[in-house]
Amino acid sequence: MTSESGDQNPGDPVSRERRRKVEKIFQQFDLNGDGRLNRDEMAALVIAVNPRVKFSEEQISAILDEVFRTYGDYIEGDKGLSLDGLVRTYDDGAGDVDRDFDALALDLDEGDGGVDLSGDRFVDDLNNRETASVASGSTAPRGAVSITDENKFVRRKENVGAWASSPNNGIVYDESWKLVEDLELFLRRVDQKIESKKKEKEEKKPTASAVEAGDWSKDLGSISQREDEAGLGGRKPEELGSDYVTFKKSLVDFRTKADGLRIRGDSRGDLIAFDAHLAMGRTLSDHRWYSEALTSFQRSVELKPNDTRAHFRAGNALYSIGRVSEARAAYEKALETAQSSHAALRPQVHVNLGIALEGEGMLLGACEHYREAAILSPQHYRALKHLGSALLGVGEYRAAEKALEEAIYLKPDYADAHCDLGSALHALGDDERAISEFQRAIDLKLDHVDALYNLGGLLRDSGKYARAADMYAKVLSIRPRDWRAQLNRAVSLLGAGDSEGAKKPLKEAFKMTNRVEVYDAIMYLKHMQKRPKGFNSAIQSAQEGMVRGDSNGAVVPSPDGYMVIELGKFHRATSKTSPRLWLGCALDIRRFQKQTRLHKFESSTLKHEIDDNAKKSGEVGPSANLIRKAELEKILRRLLHFLTPEAFQASVKAINEKLLGVLDRSATGRVDLGMFLASISPLCASLTPEKRKRLVFQILTWRNPVSEGEIAKTDAKTYIKFMRAIFLPTQGTSDMWELHGDDDQVNISYPEFVEMFDDLDWGFGILNLLAKLEGGDRLRHQGLPCAVCSYPIMGSRFKEVTSNFNLCSTCYSEGKVPTSFKQDEYNFREYGIDTESMKDRFKFFNLRNSPGSMKQQ
Repeated sequence: MTSESGDQNPGDPVSRERRRKVEKIFQQFDLNGDGRLNRDEMAALVIAVNPRVKFSEEQISAILDEVFRTYGDYIEGDKGLSLDGLVRTYDDGAGDVDRDFDALALDLDEGDGGVDLSGDRFVDDLNNRETASVASGSTAPRGAVSITDENKFVRRKENVGAWASSPNNGIVYDESWKLVEDLELFLRRVDQKIESKKKEKEEKKPTASAVEAGDWSKDLGSISQREDEAGLGGRKPEELGSDYVTFKKSLVDFRTKADGLRIRGDSRGDLIAFDAHLAMGRTLSDHRWYSEALTSFQRSVELKPNDTRAHFRAGNALYSIGRVSEARAAYEKALETAQSSHAALRPQVHVNLGIALEGEGMLLGACEHYREAAILSPQHYRALKHLGSALLGVGEYRAAEKALEEAIYLKPDYADAHCDLGSALHALGDDERAISEFQRAIDLKLDHVDALYNLGGLLRDSGKYARAADMYAKVLSIRPRDWRAQLNRAVSLLGAGDSEGAKKPLKEAFKMTNRVEVYDAIMYLKHMQKRPKGFNSAIQSAQEGMVRGDSNGAVVPSPDGYMVIELGKFHRATSKTSPRLWLGCALDIRRFQKQTRLHKFESSTLKHEIDDNAKKSGEVGPSANLIRKAELEKILRRLLHFLTPEAFQASVKAINEKLLGVLDRSATGRVDLGMFLASISPLCASLTPEKRKRLVFQILTWRNPVSEGEIAKTDAKTYIKFMRAIFLPTQGTSDMWELHGDDDQVNISYPEFVEMFDDLDWGFGILNLLAKLEGGDRLRHQGLPCAVCSYPIMGSRFKEVTSNFNLCSTCYSEGKVPTSFKQDEYNFREYGIDTESMKDRFKFFNLRNSPGSMKQQ
């Protein structure tokens, strides 16, 4: 029955069900959990309930203008339309509730709820809604909050966080409400005491002047200190001082009261105690007492081990106090229990599990969970943003671009997503769009340091030096001790023609950090040919008044230019001198080794992985070795266990780009484990070249056993093809198949495999040269500089026998010689250690002092 206004009778069961359906729709699109639907959320609702209609932006805008104008009484500022307003739109015939409800595949089962997206980096609450189940007219369980007591309910909402009144994930029982209200008042008094202690400390501090802007020698504090000031990492016992003991005792009393709720004559005792401990944990979390909250959540897990919420909240608390590995385990347990209870939490758990995996350096594993969250909740824009950022971190730029664009489509004012999209576009070579995205991120968040820094770099590289200098100046206003920003600002000012203005930031860069780091950056700019005119003179000016001959041994780059000589004019004086072409390839592999740290893994660990996988897999053959990239990442983590999470992420990115991109050309997300392990075995620097080849043969034998002590020749060819495609891409692989088209249906022994492997023209005969580079990392030549790059030569030294100038390995491999030594041909002799150079000197002196030479004189 409807009234004259068209509103249905609230007491009608049909009306109650209709109202609940509208609530479900509202919760589905109230992404920020503020109890209102803003224009973006309303637009998402209109599009979702009309999947077959392709709206233009103008059409959507017109629809929203009409709704917001007609139902202005239900709109609060910029927050948007209230739940009652949405109900009214349906009552007025603006939409069909049943049709929209079915189109969104929603249901009215208890426990179903929308996805809460509160928090940017870390999702804490599942369903932080202020819209309680009061409106639904449903009957509360025995002991639950009395819905008829409106004044009591409003009072509780004011005293406790908004999460407490959530219809699906809030406080259920009256006993829990009272306990949490008392705890909330207690924690507020504690907060006041902490603030008063801080004020006392401030008053006791000496009234000395603050650090002036130009005093760069002052330390601004560690990262952890800045996080504490920003409210991250939780409260510390030191903040309460001696009162912390009393605080802990009070919390014990609260927990004892919660446990006391179990002493009842009915079966609800455990449920009430669970509800109380869970609510206490969330209240403590609201006040940033994460360690104390963890105790409550762990007690909740004991009372109800199969409840997803308890494991999820425990994971959040663990992550907040830095126990990332334990947090990951808690989220994994939450996922297991989410299959049977609180399935609506699954998107949240997947996102937080992905974040925890990122904290351990496992970006590929994190990507899988972000994808799953986006599948379960297509409106979860933060899941898409995290997915895009993780894909960017592993070098999959095109996929990252797509995910970030989807996140921005759902939330156009997402500054972090715009910044990461700019980085992805820059990696793809679309700098014009990248600049636009960085600028959009800055417009949305004026102090977005990453966007400012990245935009400054792009503007500098495109020749817009004045704007680039402004960007770096803004970075320095936020991070005064960023020496890289100082150096880049100096470069930008020089490019803009302000040589005098560039001297000050350059001097500050020298003051802030180890001078070798500054010179490394300077040499990088030189090699990238991004030095503006006057850069060398500015460096010399910046060094005036500074201590000379310091222990860092920095060398000012020579302003002399260089020229690149064609390969035909580059000759070796002896057969022991490394060929220029192959040395370049070996140097690339050596750089990859250092970047990924793959040369440091233990061969015993690799053999252990082979044995474990052989036991796990009941099948044999190449198809049995296909594993997901996320699983391969776990194996890599065990091999590179000595790396920090940040270093491991960088390693995985390089491996994904160089190796996995070749091994998984079809982009299936799966990799042949045997081929991968065989591909990295030649990089193990702890083994001799002979042992590395033996390890490769053992892996290929395990991968596809054909007969004892032999491997299939096709496997050997496939492996060498992969090795050349990965590490020798400029040399090609097609000739191998044309010149060596033997019968492939045969097996080969280890000596035959070594013969194929060592072939320099079509095998991987560069291994001995790579081992030579590994052994020469610590070689020094008494500080002798390279004639081109001016760096002290490390490793092999290449001396031109006619003009007697010296080159480092890199400049020799690139064919660079100083412009002051123009010759028709160049002959180089390689020196590995100083004794070799001394032998040549003695030969020269002996020749000068021989009787024959004396007669000629």
